[in-house]
Amino acid sequence: MKALLPFIASAFVFATLPAVAKESAEVGKPAPEFTLPGADGKNHSPISENKGKIVVLEWTNPGCPFVQKFYSPKEMQKLQKEMKEKGVVWYRINSSAEGKEGYQTAEQAAKYDQAQGVEAKATLLDHDGKVGRLYGAKTTPHMYIIDTTGVLVYNGAIDDMATPRSGDIALAKNYVRQAVDELLAGKPVSQSTTKPYGCSVKYK
Repeated sequence: MKALLPFIASAFVFATLPAVAKESAEVGKPAPEFTLPGADGKNHSPISENKGKIVVLEWTNPGCPFVQKFYSPKEMQKLQKEMKEKGVVWYRINSSAEGKEGYQTAEQAAKYDQAQGVEAKATLLDHDGKVGRLYGAKTTPHMYIIDTTGVLVYNGAIDDMATPRSGDIALAKNYVRQAVDELLAGKPVSQSTTKPYGCSVKYK
């Protein structure tokens, strides 16, 4: 029996390890495709629908002070519009589960987008959190950039001022703008990963 104990222990540890995802988002590799319903009533597949274009994914939660930092003074909307004018396609993704902070139905999200003047192509609803976990989204906001070849080239914070104060936006280095401008200039992204900050994603 003693001889079997190490084997039993190792088998138990192996059995309780979490399953490894077949596919996950990793900088420098093709971004995993996904399809989510939008607040506009349509299903969206951001990567396959936008081949040859730069795509920005923004994880969001309207109840989070760090998100409000950017939306209340319309700074996030300005950045979304700026990116759109440069040919970049921007999607907002809400992974808040029902009953958790930031959860929105499609109707609620559509009303919010209209009231806030959101300039993103669509707000996508990830209520079960599958896409958020696939991409490893940890905070709101948490930003990802996919280049014209479908490769994930940025994962991290929106800027380098990890505070909830809107007044700090003007003082910050915006990592998203920097990365997009580098891509448009034919250069590699100089900072491909940074530490995201904000509220934790309110997963199911």
